[in-house]
Amino acid sequence: MRIDERYDDLEKITDSACRKILRDGSVQKAKSKALQEHVIDVYVNAVLTMKLVCTPEYLTELVFGRLLTEGIITSADDIRTIYICQYGKRARVFLKEKELPEKFQPGYVEMTPTCCTGNHILNDYFVSAGELEPVKPIPWKSEWIFALAEQFAKDTALHKSTMATHSCFLAKGAELLFQCEDIGRHNALDKAIGYALRHKIDLSECILYSSGRIPTDMAYKVIRAGVPILASKSSVTIQAVELAKEYGLTLISSARGDYMNLLAGPDPE
Repeated sequence: MRIDERYDDLEKITDSACRKILRDGSVQKAKSKALQEHVIDVYVNAVLTMKLVCTPEYLTELVFGRLLTEGIITSADDIRTIYICQYGKRARVFLKEKELPEKFQPGYVEMTPTCCTGNHILNDYFVSAGELEPVKPIPWKSEWIFALAEQFAKDTALHKSTMATHSCFLAKGAELLFQCEDIGRHNALDKAIGYALRHKIDLSECILYSSGRIPTDMAYKVIRAGVPILASKSSVTIQAVELAKEYGLTLISSARGDYMNLLAGPDPE
């Protein structure tokens, strides 16, 4: 696989003029930090396949992760080349052994996600994965999750400045491998998954910790990626719990520094 990233240090935060209103009714001129929304078009084998609204960092990881969790690839080995332009606005991905039929007409077959970023999947021609496969539960220790919750409590750079991002941590046992943030929790999750793909980390041995709530589409992504443990600082839906039980996912909610709720999967060791 060849990776060609042309972008570098795209602007993520800007100052926005505002009027600060105090409790005593006085008004002051001030500046507020505002997060930049970034749009990247993803072309798969020259066909516009996704439009992603995101925070402009770890774009290659985002594309890798989204391709996997949408079922377009099953591993990084399915990708021949990936190119991202200098403005981070366009990604071109060429897959191995996948060609368009002569009369292919792109359709619009989006499943509405539970996110607020306006991400779109524009066609399903390249989807090759079949039905969801169960994940294999792994032994785990509660102190691993508590450590991730404590790391989350330290905050991340963009969130500290803007209070406008979600974050996701990738860990293997007690080792924190990667952390990222994004305007959308789905994007942050996909960036963490994409980081594992890019660096040849076995996802079947990993833990993901998300700052956001976990409905079925978030749980679905994790199961599709083959990750056995998903923890969240926030809450989950009952449908996500049912999906986790059906497919062997260890699902944890309200993971804070002093407690967590185990909703599906084996007890810790």
